[in-house]
Parts: sequence; C-alpha cells; structure tokens
Amino acid sequence: RMSRRAQQLRDHDINPCVAETDASRKCMEENSYDKSVCTDYFLKYKNCRKFWHDIKMERRRNGVKPEMPSAEERKKILESVG
Repeated sequence: RMSRRAQQLRDHDINPCVAETDASRKCMEENSYDKSVCTDYFLKYKNCRKFWHDIKMERRRNGVKPEMPSAEERKKILESVG
C-alpha cells in the first residue's frame, strides 16, 4: 500500500508533473541509473515544476482557490499557451 505522500504525488490534481516524473524514472531504470543519459528528462521535469509553481504563486497572490489548478483546468491553460 502506498503512503499518503506517494498517493498525492500520483494524483494528477495535486501533481501537475506526473508524466515528467514517470519519464525521468523510466529513463533512469532503462539506463542503469546513469544520470548523464537522462538530462533532457530532468530538464523537462524541472521546467514543468517551475511553470506550475509560478502559476500557483500567481494564484495565491490573487487570492484564487485552489492555488493549484485542477488537472482539467491545467489542460486548458496548456492549450492556451500552446
């Protein structure tokens, strides 16, 4: 059974970067944990986290709840920025 924290990290409404997390982990597993091979995946994950963190902080400043948009709302945001 997964811990509460692990369940949250798998929840698309809480963690907007589940796909990037999974891709990074898969790359590491397939390449015997050689980080140098997976740099692109790490960068995509880092960019994802930064993008959604910035949106979360903006929403917090503007008093928007919830601070992290739902998975459905995030999809619309991503479509609007291309």
